[in-house]
Amino acid sequence: MEGGPEAASKQEFTEFWRRATRSPYIMRLALSAGIGGLLFGYDTGVISGALLYIREDFVEVDKKLWLQEVIVSMAVAGAIIGAALGGWMNDRLGRKISILGADIVFFLGAIVMAIAPVPWVLVVGRILVGFGVGIASMTSPLYISEASPTAIRGALVCINGLLITFGQFLSYLINLAFTKTPGTWRWMLGVAGLPAVVQFVLMLTLPESPRWLYNQGLEKESREILEKIYNADEIEGEINAMREALEQEKQQEGLIGQTLGEKMKAAFSNVAVRRGLYAGVTAQVAQQFVGINTVMYYSPTIVQFAGIASKSTALALSLVTSGLNAVGSILSMLCIDKYGRRKLMLLSLIAIIVCLLTLTGVFYQAATTAPPIDNVDTLSFGGNATCQAYLDAPNFSSWNCMKCLKAECAFCASTGGNHLPGACLAETKDVRAVCGEQKRVWFSDGCPSKIGVLAVIVLGLYILAYSPGMGTVPWVLNSEIYPLRFRGICGGIAAVSNWCANLIVSLTFLSLIHALGAAGTFLLFAGFSTISLVAIYLLVPETKGLQFEEVEKLLHKGFNPCDCTNSKTDEEKANEEKASTSN
Repeated sequence: MEGGPEAASKQEFTEFWRRATRSPYIMRLALSAGIGGLLFGYDTGVISGALLYIREDFVEVDKKLWLQEVIVSMAVAGAIIGAALGGWMNDRLGRKISILGADIVFFLGAIVMAIAPVPWVLVVGRILVGFGVGIASMTSPLYISEASPTAIRGALVCINGLLITFGQFLSYLINLAFTKTPGTWRWMLGVAGLPAVVQFVLMLTLPESPRWLYNQGLEKESREILEKIYNADEIEGEINAMREALEQEKQQEGLIGQTLGEKMKAAFSNVAVRRGLYAGVTAQVAQQFVGINTVMYYSPTIVQFAGIASKSTALALSLVTSGLNAVGSILSMLCIDKYGRRKLMLLSLIAIIVCLLTLTGVFYQAATTAPPIDNVDTLSFGGNATCQAYLDAPNFSSWNCMKCLKAECAFCASTGGNHLPGACLAETKDVRAVCGEQKRVWFSDGCPSKIGVLAVIVLGLYILAYSPGMGTVPWVLNSEIYPLRFRGICGGIAAVSNWCANLIVSLTFLSLIHALGAAGTFLLFAGFSTISLVAIYLLVPETKGLQFEEVEKLLHKGFNPCDCTNSKTDEEKANEEKASTSN
């Protein structure tokens, strides 16, 4: 069968490149649909830089951590709704219409954000943008997967992941470009509408998914698309596989039903679908609970936690970590069809845990070695400028910069160097201006530290550990692990799970930092990552080199994580038996 045993032993990326150059139509499909990933990535990255300037324009946002978290996370809340509706849209209206709808909503959200006069309007725009992202996040990889030859399906779906990371990288470039422009964050958020327009125009010229068309009884149209994608000797095999899957679906049609409730009931009563959901939802939730979007949404803020106060420097360093994310996505394209989905995720999680534990140590060291407070220097600014909590403290002599920040005040670093004692002051714009007039640096999110650069380096390694495995593989896995008749609804369930986990993480990160400190928060994510490692080992089978129909057979059979042979195709097992017999 197509995508058989030889796929694992060849140079898959060479095969990918050969097919893509011989048939540019394949790349056109993948890149056009993959712009949905770019929208996803741009929105993820742009808010991290824009938030620094939104806080300057809206005093209430600067003063309230929960409002900052709401502005960031409401896009995720919108994505949950979008992903839930996207499952129904994909099954009923098709993949192409779903992507076009996502573009329209995303564009409207970008305009609303750009013109927002007050924070609540900004929140509405974030919800609209999230709605579009939620639909696109599940539809784009699904469309690419169903329009891809099996042997290079993993690499093509990884294009969506690559464009997610490129979108994040692009967002940091845009952030830097507009740091000195009037309107700063409005331009940063408004520019997001342009890729949506580009994708809308491109998708108008592209066909529907051939598998969805075949499932709607449009075999002629499906065949015409397959002829542009597959080699001539592969088309009949693909048509036969789809025909077999459709016949099985018709046999079960009375059991499945037509309403959403009936389909949900049928999905959970099917053992293969249940096992697919165990694997798909586990991978999607784990992707978020390793803490990646704390880095993406709050990357400049984390850099400031590490003791680097300059906004432009924080954005520039965030650009480096985003670039590493793109590098990791390219590595995923090179490796996913050669080494497999399961192995990449497990190796990625092990490296993530090591990086998170290292970050825990770095931030703990930065907190314990924070510069002390100079009482004379602090009082010299005057009573109204001095931090009130510091004045009321019976043991103010033991205060350092970190304790000052936890009291919701700010640290004005000494002109002699960031490691020297400084002043603990009230966090107001006027006091900040006085600190700046003395050519001193103002710290409100993190303390001056000699090891701040080390934290940035480890963040970069964390991104490199995350991107090739946990960054792209969960989306690839979820685009191929469900039977066709349940692919829309199950993809929606998995995407909703991803966005719900994302919402929990993004909505609580700043509060966790405030309650546990940066070190305690990263230690917590290391614990979640360890649980994720165990869960993926136990629940996620290997789908590399398998047709969609073979994946369904594997799930019906059952998955034993201790049996390294259970993910092999029947042909691979037959070849091994022949080899052992001849020996």
